[in-house]
Amino acid sequence: MNFQALDFDANPLLAIGILSVAGLLGGFAARKFKFPTISGYIIIGIILSLANIIPKDLIDNKLDIITDLSLGIIGYLVGGTLYIGKLKKLGKDILIITPFEALGAWAFVAILVTTLGPYIINFGISADSNTSFIFKYLPIAIVMGAISCATAPAASFAVVREYGATGPFTTILLAIIVLDDAIAVIAYSLGSNISKSLILKSTNINWYEATLAPFIDIFGSMFLGAVLGFCLILAGKFIKKKPQLMTAILGSIFVCAGLSEALNLSNILASMVMGFIVVNMLKQNENMFNVVHEVEEIIFAMFFTLAGAHFDYTIIKTAGILALVLVVGRTIGKFAGVSVGATISGSSPSVKKYLGFGLFPIAGVTIGLSMLLKRYPAFAGIENIMINGILASVIINELIAPFLIKFALFKTGEASRAD
Repeated sequence: MNFQALDFDANPLLAIGILSVAGLLGGFAARKFKFPTISGYIIIGIILSLANIIPKDLIDNKLDIITDLSLGIIGYLVGGTLYIGKLKKLGKDILIITPFEALGAWAFVAILVTTLGPYIINFGISADSNTSFIFKYLPIAIVMGAISCATAPAASFAVVREYGATGPFTTILLAIIVLDDAIAVIAYSLGSNISKSLILKSTNINWYEATLAPFIDIFGSMFLGAVLGFCLILAGKFIKKKPQLMTAILGSIFVCAGLSEALNLSNILASMVMGFIVVNMLKQNENMFNVVHEVEEIIFAMFFTLAGAHFDYTIIKTAGILALVLVVGRTIGKFAGVSVGATISGSSPSVKKYLGFGLFPIAGVTIGLSMLLKRYPAFAGIENIMINGILASVIINELIAPFLIKFALFKTGEASRAD
């Protein structure tokens, strides 16, 4: 065996293997200490980064296929939870509270990043003397606010199952969490296009282009997802064996990711619509999602470990401050939005008082959207600070979220099992 032939600097397969094995070990260790699995993936990725085990060039440039596949799977599974029949039964509480708490997080994060950014965060954005500071920080604030709309379902589902929680509060909580991810995907698509226009044309903004482009992106992505969704429905009617069905679904997600990149559309939004079409148009659809659940752990282990590997200790001071700003802004926005929405909808006092505690988790969609930042030339030079700030905020939220969800479930009296 010729060990000298091993080229770690140009060996993506070796890197994928390391991410997979190390990520699974990190997830196992996290579960042992009763931490969220995703936190274990991210922390082990940070360790890989600090140890410089995987070359940074691979992490930054040559492992994008992991991100594309993971975003497609996340989008498909999120879409699969948006069953119209169930949503109709949730009533006005869901429809009113959801936009208020999601957009509340967007607004408060955007306001804090825009106003505090010039004093505590050096993004290093070059601008001429005629450019107002608002054009330096507002674009970043818009994007990070949009990402903050999301709420991760995994931690909430796990805590709800662990304590056997049932009742109106639990139903409202889980429904809002699912809808949050859908709103975040759309908000990001809209916000990122506007932000790119602000950065690239800060003194001469074409507002028609800035507002039209996001809608072309959104509707184009939805159309692509709908077409592939109906194709999957046809496949689901004829394919009964799980191995073939898994091949068809994963193949469709690959096609969706590839076409989205080629057409400059949103992969995660298109995949979400694909899952939405399947769950609502195909009666026997359980296997259409169960087969994906069978492979998601290895995919997510690679993806979240890779996300953690983007950790850059040289900018942690700035990223750490940004993370605190994100956590504070998102928390204020979620609680304020719940309060306003619950008041308008006439929700019960328990919903108004405790629902905000259930909206802390952030993970899959949040990290997935943040990883897209490095693909936009407009954010060149500042994307690492943004990604590391978001990663740090995810770790903070994921560590405290399970305890806050448990607190809310017991306070509302819907948890049926104790520790």
